[in-house]
Amino acid sequence: MEKLLFIDDDLDFLESNRIYFTRKGYKVYQCSSPKEAWELLQNTAFDCVILDIDMPEIDGFSLCRHFREQSRAPVIFLSGFSDTESRIQSFQSGGDDFLAKPYDILELEYRIRARIRRSESVFYNDVLTFGPLVIDMDRRIVSYNGKEEYFSALQFDILSFLAQNPGKVFSYEQLYDRIWKTPIVGSRHNLQVTVSTIRHKLTALCNEKQYIKTVSRKGYCFSPPKDQDFSPSFPSEQENQKDSSHHTN
Repeated sequence: MEKLLFIDDDLDFLESNRIYFTRKGYKVYQCSSPKEAWELLQNTAFDCVILDIDMPEIDGFSLCRHFREQSRAPVIFLSGFSDTESRIQSFQSGGDDFLAKPYDILELEYRIRARIRRSESVFYNDVLTFGPLVIDMDRRIVSYNGKEEYFSALQFDILSFLAQNPGKVFSYEQLYDRIWKTPIVGSRHNLQVTVSTIRHKLTALCNEKQYIKTVSRKGYCFSPPKDQDFSPSFPSEQENQKDSSHHTN
C-alpha cells in the first residue's frame, strides 16, 4: 500500500483528501503542523508528500529543503499561492510538481500517480545477488542468508544505486545529483552520516563483511568480497510468457 503524507494547516482540506485517497487504496497520513510533519518524515518512508506553502512556524519551502537532505520521495506543492514566483521557488526548494488551489481532486490523484511512477522508475525492477547478500529492487528488501534488515527509503536508494554499479566510485556530488536530485550545497555531512549508517547495518547483517568502501578524496564504491560475483536476476522466459499471455487476455 503506497503511503501519502498531506501537510496543511487547513483541517477540512486534510480530512477531505484523507477520505478520498483512503478509498482509492492509499495509506494516508496527515499533519497540520510542520514540526509534527518533520518528525514523521524522519521516521516514515513515504511514496509521495503533498505540501502547502503558507503554514505557521515553518513555511513549505523550508520544510521541503530539509526533507530533501534525506529523501528523494516526490513532493507536490498544493497551495493557494499561484503566482509565478511561488511556483519557481517550490521547484528551487526541491519540489517535483505544483498545483494551485482550488484544484480538481482527480487531477491531483493523477499527478500523484505520475510522480510515484517516475520515482520508482529510477531503479531497475530486478534482484541483485552477491553470494548470500540479496538486494530485492522490486520489494525493496535487503537480506543475507535469508535474514532481512530494514533500511529507510533513502538508505535503500543509496545502497541499491551503488550495488548496481559494483566497483565504480561515485563522488559525493554524483550521489547527491542522482539520488537527492539537488545540488550538494555544503551538506556533505548528511551523506557521510547516511552512508555510515548503511555500512553499519550491512556489517551487522553480513557477518562483519564490508561491502561499501570509502575511496579517499573520491567518494564511495560497492565492493563485494571476491568470491561473491554480481548476479542480477531477471524474470525467467516462462514468467515472461505468462505475463505476456495475461496482458493479451
